[in-house]
Amino acid sequence: MDTAASTGLTFRAATDADVDALVVLIESAYRGDSSRTGWTTEADILEGQRTDPEGVLAVIKSPDSRLLTVERDGVVAACCQLEHRGDHAYFGMFAVSPALQGGGLGKVIIAEAERHARETWGVAEMHMTVISVRDDLIAWYERRGYRRTGQMTPFPYGDERFGIPQRADLQFELLVKPLA
Repeated sequence: MDTAASTGLTFRAATDADVDALVVLIESAYRGDSSRTGWTTEADILEGQRTDPEGVLAVIKSPDSRLLTVERDGVVAACCQLEHRGDHAYFGMFAVSPALQGGGLGKVIIAEAERHARETWGVAEMHMTVISVRDDLIAWYERRGYRRTGQMTPFPYGDERFGIPQRADLQFELLVKPLA
């Protein structure tokens, strides 16, 4: 895609060659002890995997999706999924290297993702789902203009591709932001 010169970041679409690095990044941001370095960890509510090579490759190969890869100095530092869903885009699989969290990188990436969805697909809204007990994360998205809808979908208990829940009250809440 393009280089954001002011931030020293390069944004581009992921390729098959990125799969292994992206799986490591996503896992490090959400699971296990390495994720505790950053603030986005899910280690206290989910064990097991967050994604796998097949899941990442499926996003890369999908004609309606982009896995936006963010590099700093030639090293993968972050990523996010964008999926065109008619009048809106879906934002997911967002991961920032735990060592780089808390420094404003996430704000830059989400703004670029919103710009990309608006300009590429002409969508009016961005949607995402967040585990409803992730209060700090939801508050972060609210500060970026996302609003809680109260629309919940069940967590896929029993499907270890999404992790092993450590509590019985997990569900996803839809957050929405106008992109006008």
